[in-house]
Amino acid sequence: MYDINKIRADFPILSREVYGKPLVYLDNAATTQKPLCVLDAMRDEYLNVNANVHRGVHYLSQQATDLHEAAREKVREFINARKIEEIVFTRGTTEAINLVASSFCESQMKEGDEVIVTEMEHHSNIVSWQLQAMKRGIKVKHIPITDDGMLCLDELESLISERTKIISVAHVSNVLGTVNPVDEIVRIAHQHGIPVLVDGAQSAPHFKVDVQAMDCDFFAFSGHKMYGPTGIGVLYGKEEWLEKLPPYQGGGEMIDKVTWEKTTFERLPFKFEAGTPDYIATHGLAKAIDYISALGFDAIQQHEQELTRYCMEQLQTIDGMTIYGPQNSMGLKDAVVSFNVGDIHHLDMGTLLDRLGIAVRTGHHCAQPLMDRLGISGTVRASFALYNTKAEVDVLVAGIRRVAQMF
Repeated sequence: MYDINKIRADFPILSREVYGKPLVYLDNAATTQKPLCVLDAMRDEYLNVNANVHRGVHYLSQQATDLHEAAREKVREFINARKIEEIVFTRGTTEAINLVASSFCESQMKEGDEVIVTEMEHHSNIVSWQLQAMKRGIKVKHIPITDDGMLCLDELESLISERTKIISVAHVSNVLGTVNPVDEIVRIAHQHGIPVLVDGAQSAPHFKVDVQAMDCDFFAFSGHKMYGPTGIGVLYGKEEWLEKLPPYQGGGEMIDKVTWEKTTFERLPFKFEAGTPDYIATHGLAKAIDYISALGFDAIQQHEQELTRYCMEQLQTIDGMTIYGPQNSMGLKDAVVSFNVGDIHHLDMGTLLDRLGIAVRTGHHCAQPLMDRLGISGTVRASFALYNTKAEVDVLVAGIRRVAQMF
């Protein structure tokens, strides 16, 4: 059984008040709250096992290293990668994408070559490539979307050319909630010998990811969006691709031998992990994965899908409501609902909801090209997690009605 009260008890912050109102936290696409088991594990390691990992011969260093590398194995199992060598720890999805963009463009692309993204990308999967475009003269192309927020996948073939070297796409839109057909994108790309990077920041917390079944070449996600600590993320890369790419940063940990004449680099995955890793956060991430796994993705997904469906049904009863993204098939939409009400500015709506204790996100959500496509400056976004309830949706809907009456 999915015991929502027991689950919520694991997240003490959910019982606090804001402006004298019970907190209704619906900003989970930005970051999730952390269960006590994650916080306790990190505190315990700081108190009892804190020492720099790798190379240390003393007991604490070896114990910390064991926890750090156990976390790597936990991540490998979580996304079903073939080897731990394919799991690179980063600071988050953004750094993982920047790593691939920098190293891939340096070694695999030249002036005039192309990368294909989508019209619904987060800025991290646009700007990373644009920076390389400015440095190296590559071209960034995008797959357009339909009016209801679906990819125009039939246009992908026409975008691919002999200069296309990589395709980089969001698994789930952080604005629309659209679940993109990444399996089909990978299939098409591989027919042309093109690797695919998948931004999994909004998918890894919500449903099971199997990188081998997906057959993507790279996959990135963040710990803080899946009940883990901030400042930790993962880049999965197929071993053959990670072997080809040069290091992203230089320093300690990522070297084999350094002389004044030459440096040789450490084996995978350490080649991409310069400097002291956040080994406390990797342990916290492992505990977050344990927490999610104990609940089970089938139960989590069913709960979040029910919330999303219920929210959309209730929002549609409000006069002037516009909801963005897929609305007729929940299989195509994940736990994000972005909306506007009449001509009420999204910032005004979010600010007034906040005074009612309701935490939502407002603005362009780091997706300004998507906002341009939709012809708006921003939206209000409610996003759900495994601890949210229908009662909280009811509070949101009542809050929106109250704000709308004020205008």
